[in-house]
Amino acid sequence: MRTLIRGGWVVGFGGVTHTLIRNGVVVYEGNRILHVGSTYDGRCDATINAADKLVAPGFIDVHVHSGDRAGHRLISDGGRPEYYGTPLLDAGAKRRPAGTPTSTLTPQGDVTARIELEATFTVAELLRNGITTFVEFGAHLGMQDAILAQVDRLGLRAYLGPGFYCGEWEVDAEGRLVRDLDEATGERTFRAALDFIARIDGSCAGRVKGLLVPRSVEACTPALLRRAREAADELKLPLATHAAYSVLEFHDLMQRYHKTPIEILDSVGLLRPTLNIGHGNFIADNPNLNSSGARDLELMGSAGVSVSHCALNIVRRARALESWDRYRKAGVNLALGTDTYPRDMIMNMRMASYLGKLTSRNLLAASAGEVFEAATLGGSRALGRDDIGRLAPGAMADIVIIDISRRDVLRHTPSFDPIKTLVECGIGDDVSTVIIDGVRCVENGHIPGLDLGSLRDRVQHAAEASWANWSATDTFGRTAEQMSPPSFPRVTQ
Repeated sequence: MRTLIRGGWVVGFGGVTHTLIRNGVVVYEGNRILHVGSTYDGRCDATINAADKLVAPGFIDVHVHSGDRAGHRLISDGGRPEYYGTPLLDAGAKRRPAGTPTSTLTPQGDVTARIELEATFTVAELLRNGITTFVEFGAHLGMQDAILAQVDRLGLRAYLGPGFYCGEWEVDAEGRLVRDLDEATGERTFRAALDFIARIDGSCAGRVKGLLVPRSVEACTPALLRRAREAADELKLPLATHAAYSVLEFHDLMQRYHKTPIEILDSVGLLRPTLNIGHGNFIADNPNLNSSGARDLELMGSAGVSVSHCALNIVRRARALESWDRYRKAGVNLALGTDTYPRDMIMNMRMASYLGKLTSRNLLAASAGEVFEAATLGGSRALGRDDIGRLAPGAMADIVIIDISRRDVLRHTPSFDPIKTLVECGIGDDVSTVIIDGVRCVENGHIPGLDLGSLRDRVQHAAEASWANWSATDTFGRTAEQMSPPSFPRVTQ
């Protein structure tokens, strides 16, 4: 069926970056876009009236940690200073009982119902916020399968692959961080990841692709990172890893290998445009690290690597990218991710813009156009694709319609430029329609077949149960209130 979308504004593609077409149209048939322009005189079987709305390419989220884990909501306005703003080590590092071996690929104690709930919430939130393609950043095998099921059900595009590693940070009985790097663990988790990718790559009518995810540079040996590079070359797969994301990680690797995380990636041949470096903000060039002879940014830029910048996630931990201007000028491809919460790409664009201006000390930096491009074309470049993240003939019919003329709100008015209006004043709830692979997956803000209110209630109930028993698994035996002190004293009747 051939469908015409008649928009108020259409974000077209000019060959290098986007263009804006006033009162433009988009025509798609099946899962491909046929025409983008000011007018269309050909045949169409259906029309979508998007007058006064913004018709744009679907957003590409290149950094997603699946599951609405209760711990996510405990990381703001708190944390242990010795972890330098890394919430993983405070809320996520596991206790290690005496004599316990390195953790396995699928954590013990996972309950199928809980994983299914977390996967459903993750995919539904991404979809409701206009994210049509996402990169899952190395969750365990059970979560990957649960995410796959929801992607199949709700219609998104996804890059999936369980993380592999030689050892993760754990906490001993005295609260000290410990890690054992074990090549056998690396081989086992690597083989499991390859088996998963072979099973799912190309599934869901081609919407699901495989992704190689060495969990982090510090969790892998150079030998395992080389294995990842060889597999990526052989299987033609993109990669994602956490690197240069923590002060502790930076100094740990410098002491262990006398190289920065970026230099290690360079030494094993992994720096490339389709390497998605998670965060990448604590590079040697960051003045907060006081590292002499820094050349990380030069290495990243000359290789054209991609950095998944999760502005909302890191600013709540008092961190930022230093700086948007420097990364872009060096040649780094900046793409955006939502990481944990909220999975609202519009809010992340706004935060990336504001922080980019501040850290660049340049009011012209991180413009609305640049952060919008990072949320679309930046993501497609990170994945080595030229058929998503844009509205152009031949591209996939992944389209979002955003209501920037809502009569029940005032924040969008007056609007001089629709992209600036979106970045400055928009939120994910403004997304009214989401089309993926030519299929309407969100209509009038609703996901067909999914009761968002019921899903919200289930997630809240599960989180409250987790918080009530938080001290049983917390590293230091803290309650949820001790880990994340309430904003104000709570009064109970």
